[in-house]
Amino acid sequence: MEVWVTGAGGFLGDYLVEMLLGKGYQVLATYYRPTTSLDKINKKARVEECDIRDRRRVRELLWDFKATKIFHLAAQSLPTVSWDEPWYTLETNVIGTVNVFEAIRGLKLESRVLNACSSGQYGFVTENEVPVKEDHNFKPLHPYGVSKAAQEMLAYQYWTNFGIESISVRIFNTTGPRKVNDVCSDLTRRLVDIEKGTNHQRELRVGNLRTKRAITDVRDAIRAFDLVLENGTVGESYNLSGETAYSVLEIVDILRKLVHFDFDIREDPELIRPTDEPIIYGSSEKLRRQTGWKQEIALEDTLRDMLDYWRGNL
Repeated sequence: MEVWVTGAGGFLGDYLVEMLLGKGYQVLATYYRPTTSLDKINKKARVEECDIRDRRRVRELLWDFKATKIFHLAAQSLPTVSWDEPWYTLETNVIGTVNVFEAIRGLKLESRVLNACSSGQYGFVTENEVPVKEDHNFKPLHPYGVSKAAQEMLAYQYWTNFGIESISVRIFNTTGPRKVNDVCSDLTRRLVDIEKGTNHQRELRVGNLRTKRAITDVRDAIRAFDLVLENGTVGESYNLSGETAYSVLEIVDILRKLVHFDFDIREDPELIRPTDEPIIYGSSEKLRRQTGWKQEIALEDTLRDMLDYWRGNL
């Protein structure tokens, strides 16, 4: 089976390519502005550069490869960057998605698309409203969230009007070894700095300790992608979230048990975002019920693996 992974140069795409190759698929892995080392992408995949905003390039690759499944992960995926680069964010996430669906439509292919969306579509929710279900209103707080809401609506439009099969997955906080620029990555990296003697004060800098996040290991997340594209309902949307919401303080407490030294905590105002959702926590009940997926990797195991990764890579 021929499978195309857009955004293979990103954190999720890197792991997904490896898993799909392990299942015996022929994989086209495309990247643009990669956030992970391309050396990590298995050489058994066909690796091509593709700016998803370039409709001719998208059509050219799809005409040549004729993928049966498309895991559409290509995106500008950082909310903070979306404030600095709203044009690039919207062009990549919205126009890029149009290009994928238009290529399928124009070439009259029967590709099924996994449309990678985001919990950022929901925006601000209260603790009384979690775990958020799929019918919750969208009130995104940044251009990234807006772009992902539009991306999901485009997928539904192309299914309703043209019969192009797609399933949207609203991805909540996902982490693991090789992740950068999230709370678990930052905390584990700073602790390894202390362990290696780079930070002589043994002081862990943190942002808002009270925000809560439900966290999924990347290896659980990519299993969900494969299961939902195989067993999910076309035209539907699914939350992909961890089962428990942890405060940053609770994450720090878990990390204390995983290192062999004591450290102090210092709240750094520079690490506190101007708009930071107090809680991000979704219900994955629909995903579990329809696909059989379940979260298998505990947060403690994920954090232990992340510490080991930084120990070997700093």
